[in-house]
Amino acid sequence: MCDTLVALGNATADGSVLFAKNSDREPNEAHELVIVPRAAHPAGSSVRCTYVEIPQVAETFAVLLAKPFWIWGAEMGANQYGVVIGNEAVFTKVPYEKGPALTGMDFLRLALERAATARAALGVITSLLGAYGQGGNCGFTHPFYYHNSFIIADPREAWVLETAGREWAAEQVRDMHSISNKITIGSQWDLASPGLVDYAIERGWCRSRQHFDFARCYSDFLYTNLGEGYSRQCRTTDLMSAQRGGITAANMMAYLRDHGADSSSAWSPAPGVTGSDVCMHAGFGPVRNGQSVGSMVSRLTPGMQTHWLTGTSAPCTGVFKPVWMDSGLPDAGTSLRGEYDGAALWWQHETLHRAVLQDYAARTAVYQSERDALESGFVRAEQEMRARPAAERADFTAACFARSAEAEAGWSKRVQAVPARKRLPVLFNLAWKQFNQQAKMP
Repeated sequence: MCDTLVALGNATADGSVLFAKNSDREPNEAHELVIVPRAAHPAGSSVRCTYVEIPQVAETFAVLLAKPFWIWGAEMGANQYGVVIGNEAVFTKVPYEKGPALTGMDFLRLALERAATARAALGVITSLLGAYGQGGNCGFTHPFYYHNSFIIADPREAWVLETAGREWAAEQVRDMHSISNKITIGSQWDLASPGLVDYAIERGWCRSRQHFDFARCYSDFLYTNLGEGYSRQCRTTDLMSAQRGGITAANMMAYLRDHGADSSSAWSPAPGVTGSDVCMHAGFGPVRNGQSVGSMVSRLTPGMQTHWLTGTSAPCTGVFKPVWMDSGLPDAGTSLRGEYDGAALWWQHETLHRAVLQDYAARTAVYQSERDALESGFVRAEQEMRARPAAERADFTAACFARSAEAEAGWSKRVQAVPARKRLPVLFNLAWKQFNQQAKMP
């Protein structure tokens, strides 16, 4: 489960386009950051995606990807032209293709590599969808099949694209929009596949074109409701609406850390076997088997794009660091896998994150104000750094990552020194004991 948000210049404080996304995956499904350079490709060559090969294009653009370590594609990313995309699982009545196929994450990367605008990226995805369909297992340790929706943005505009099998509809964003694990487009759209309405009528999902509603006709009732995409999409919409016209990158970071309207300083992720917030925390059972394993906020203007990345799980416990496409990423350690590796940034943070879970309220209080101050300093400095040469911005990014890692190492020691005040719920404790054993946590 995931959440993706966008606010256009008429909804933001400085006129920039702001994009944000949490990637929700399995707790040990390490999330990696990578920049793939621009490249030329020989005529007749192909590209191997997660499961299938398709013809390659003559040239691919440089891309920044935030992705599950084992998948070719990405849950979110950007390219050198300032196009950003985030994808969501949606659950529909159209049968899922369980054999090798292009995944939603593959579509996302292919679009970033091939499109210089948001509208062109939409065209890349829908063309590939029509040619190859979508499918394949997207689960790490447990098979998981779904269809996909996307927010696609660039410094000037944004689109929502929602799919069901090879059918799709797209809506241009007017001011702001958020998507979660549900179809949001109803009876009105700007673009759609030719057979969108007829496919539903032929299967008896609606009586006529006059009665057609994409979300109502195509959505699978059970999984759409279990995923609680409706409540999360309403929550992010409410958060943005309350600050319409004044939304900042820092606001977007706060939205990704949100635990709901009723959360307080005593909030804990431990209770319950159902329920999900924008900042997702895993627990016991099949409904709570995912969490926010990586987060991204992008500030897009025609001349410059800054991408804020955690590179770690649970944004409420981590730090957003600034990255620019032309100045690269600092070394984040060894190649990621689904087991603990103390040399990797993502797994280093898990020491802090999983210690916090033992008593969320008491242990986040140990360092949250320091985290906020550190991150706020990065945000203030980013305003000036945008105008600096790439080499200076590369040094700044590296310094932000280094300062965050040093701070988190100190916070981890202090957090672990705070005794847990009470016993965790049995099922939550059991779930995390199993996650930690599977990851071979120290």
